[in-house]
Amino acid sequence: MSSIRTTVHESLPYVDPEPTPTERAAAESLIQAETSSSSPQSTTSTSPPPPYTPPKFTPIMEAELSRISTKQPLRAIDLSRYEADPSSTTTATQQATLTRAYTASTYLSSRETHLQLLEAYGKNAWLVGNWQAEAELRALEHELASTKKEIDVVNIQRRRAQDDIGSELRSLDDAWRRGVGRMLETEVATEGLRRDVLEKQRARA
Repeated sequence: MSSIRTTVHESLPYVDPEPTPTERAAAESLIQAETSSSSPQSTTSTSPPPPYTPPKFTPIMEAELSRISTKQPLRAIDLSRYEADPSSTTTATQQATLTRAYTASTYLSSRETHLQLLEAYGKNAWLVGNWQAEAELRALEHELASTKKEIDVVNIQRRRAQDDIGSELRSLDDAWRRGVGRMLETEVATEGLRRDVLEKQRARA
């Protein structure tokens, strides 16, 4: 069984009167004192700040920061890999250049195919994704509305239950207060009687 169903709350918001500003201030002061005594002492305000340490960047980041500081243009794509080297005369060099050219051509053809597919079907895929997201949003909103309705029902049931037993609780509270008052009166009378007995005993002695 969940802990929510086994937890008993002592608050009766529909039966107990609202606390006065004085009572609220006293309660808040007690809570503040309890939290300040239980929480560890913070030394942030008294301890000096840590010494400054320069940041450490990776070589790639340092090269990029150097390029920005010197205001050099960004060369994100190396075009030389797609250009033939006119100085290559040997067969091995030409074969390596041709292999790189074939690889680049295959890659560019694949990229072109992907872009064509994206242009043809990307819009529909984006619309389908939006429709799924909207459907999920509607489901979450429906669940939220159901949860809020359940909360309202629970609050109504709690208010009805407290209203039904409110008069009984108030009568029991009054009876308890009268009983405590009578007990105090009895103790005072007993103490007075004990003093009278002691005084009479002393007078006889």
